[in-house]
Amino acid sequence: MDDLYREVILDHYKNPRNHGVLDPHDFTYEDENPLCGDKLRIDVRLDDNQVVTEVAFSGRGCAISQASASMLTESIEGKPLAEVLKLSKDDILDMLGIELGPVRLKCALLSLKVLKAGAYGLRGQHYHDED
Repeated sequence: MDDLYREVILDHYKNPRNHGVLDPHDFTYEDENPLCGDKLRIDVRLDDNQVVTEVAFSGRGCAISQASASMLTESIEGKPLAEVLKLSKDDILDMLGIELGPVRLKCALLSLKVLKAGAYGLRGQHYHDED
């Protein structure tokens, strides 16, 4: 089963969904993982009901960080921001479907960290890292 998940991860890495920049956007945030140098930016557009209508990511990094960003952005389109903010570390790990060590875990969670930091910035709240 791990091989299937590895293929999906490689597909998202080689053919990322939602890769690019949205301008204008309702919120954007950029951060990096200093342990490995992954850098990620996520831009989000919302409708009047606070539903994600478009999302894009850009940056550079390892296969895990880029695939995670691709999968995450694909999964949040059409969802209310309140639901997006409930996503957790476990949701990301379920999307990836493979066991990760501590260093790779930081790579996998960078997209969630960036997304939530941007969203909480939009709402004027402080984001607390969940891991």
